[in-house]
Amino acid sequence: MGPLLGVAVVIYFGVHAVQGDRGLMAWVQVRQEIAKAEIAAQEVAAQRVDLERRVALLHENNLDLDMLEERVRLMLNLGRADEKLIPLAQAPRQQ
Repeated sequence: MGPLLGVAVVIYFGVHAVQGDRGLMAWVQVRQEIAKAEIAAQEVAAQRVDLERRVALLHENNLDLDMLEERVRLMLNLGRADEKLIPLAQAPRQQ
């Protein structure tokens, strides 16, 4: 009876060590989620750098007229008579 109980305890802890809440499978899943979150954080950081660069171009100290014209055209939906527009599909913007 003693060896059978010992084997059952070892099997019980072995199963929980692999598939339990803090087991190997959960550890692998957490590592994958961390990797995905790090990639998303890098993408957001790159977007932030791009936005900061674009905002710096619109600063009054070093105003880039081309950037200003681009923003005005986009915001007011304006164009010149000699221009040809090519519409591109864009995802809806969230505000």
